[in-house]
Amino acid sequence: MDTRVLIAGAGPTGLALACDLARRGVEHLVVDRDPGTFAGSRGKGLQPRTLEVFADLGVVDRVLEHGGPYPPMRAWRGREVVWERSMHEVAAPRHGVPYPNPLMLPQWRTCRILRERLAELGGRVEAGVELTGFEQDGSGVTARLGDRRVRAEYLVGADGGRSAVRRGLGVGFVGETDEDHRQLIADVRISGLDRDHWHFWADGDSDRPVLGACPLAGTDSFQVVTTRLEHASVEGFQALLTEASGRDDLVVSDLSWSSSWRPNVRMVDRYRVGRVFLAGDAAHVHAPTGGQGLNTGVQDAYNLGWKLALGAEELLDSYEAERMPVAAEVLGISSALFGRVLAGGEDAMDRSDPALRQLGVNYRGSALSVELRAEPGSVRAGDRAPDGWCGARRVHAVLAGPGFTVLTFGRARYDGAYAVTDAPAFDVRGDAVAVVRPDGHIGLFADDAEEVGAYLDRWSRGIRVTAPR
Repeated sequence: MDTRVLIAGAGPTGLALACDLARRGVEHLVVDRDPGTFAGSRGKGLQPRTLEVFADLGVVDRVLEHGGPYPPMRAWRGREVVWERSMHEVAAPRHGVPYPNPLMLPQWRTCRILRERLAELGGRVEAGVELTGFEQDGSGVTARLGDRRVRAEYLVGADGGRSAVRRGLGVGFVGETDEDHRQLIADVRISGLDRDHWHFWADGDSDRPVLGACPLAGTDSFQVVTTRLEHASVEGFQALLTEASGRDDLVVSDLSWSSSWRPNVRMVDRYRVGRVFLAGDAAHVHAPTGGQGLNTGVQDAYNLGWKLALGAEELLDSYEAERMPVAAEVLGISSALFGRVLAGGEDAMDRSDPALRQLGVNYRGSALSVELRAEPGSVRAGDRAPDGWCGARRVHAVLAGPGFTVLTFGRARYDGAYAVTDAPAFDVRGDAVAVVRPDGHIGLFADDAEEVGAYLDRWSRGIRVTAPR
């Protein structure tokens, strides 16, 4: 074998997976056909659950340093402000949720931060290298990378909506594309326009937006979106902005990236075929409304990494079983939000739905989720483990790292476990013990600590159990 895991695609999904494998000491290779010049904002929203994942991967401080909150929205009709509102209510960190609000960070910056982290962990990306084909057999995958062949135990296609890996597998990509609606997205500079608001201009006959301009946190650029232009150019955006705003003091310059997008709502009917896996946009594409795409892909990677490290068939099968229902739900949410955007109006950009934060994503129906308590509370096996306190340390701090973690509540005891002292978000009634998986989801919740050994024997398969330190 040339490597244990070959990852095709170095976007946020592929890089998050590479970082997770690198910290586990799993040999891997990341290739991407892009020469490393991508500089677009694309997926600019990071949801609270993704921030928790980034905390575990060791990059959340850099993400918070370079990112920022979403600004309030301001809608215009010409020079007149017709409404102002926040996209969502800003919440303070609470006991079980350390990062309660979405964060804005251009995708190019997210990728740069993850690449830097991967380098710190001893990994790297082979840029400008395209996967052109592959074959698999019972012991591995042989991939064609230009003129060379690479042999790996597993191949992960994280290579986007036009995935070569997905096409090579021949799996179904079920859904629809709306050819009647098209958006042009670009990153530009706009002098004279305040950066304290996300601006929208509507046409004179309806509330439907003509042009949107969102200041990108940590940059001096705006992400602009319109349905009125066929091709991106400074001149085109300038003419449209001048017409929509009725102002000649707003100057567009420095178009650094653009992309054309049509509503394309699709997902695969298989996440795994033999030794080949799909993740991120290679497995599911949908409307960008709600900031779900990048986040769902990162969490695909977070679910898959520790399972690839172990390589047990039951674990690898659970990837599809756990992530496919999540993708289906995300597609539904994003499509509903996109319909509201098309209708226009003040409520079109409301993003207060708690489901968008992805903190409620659960795997309760998974074979890995074992709930054995006589009186379970609202948080059950399969759910994300909330934050709280184990003495002087945060629960999420003791969960950090690549291993399983055992938590005890009340008078329950288990050798090597962390005693939870203050964590009301867990909603534990009486004494209990929990085993938290490496991806932060509760695998086992039981009244009796004797259940822990059997669970770990079945699922941990040699991954260390975190011990107090």
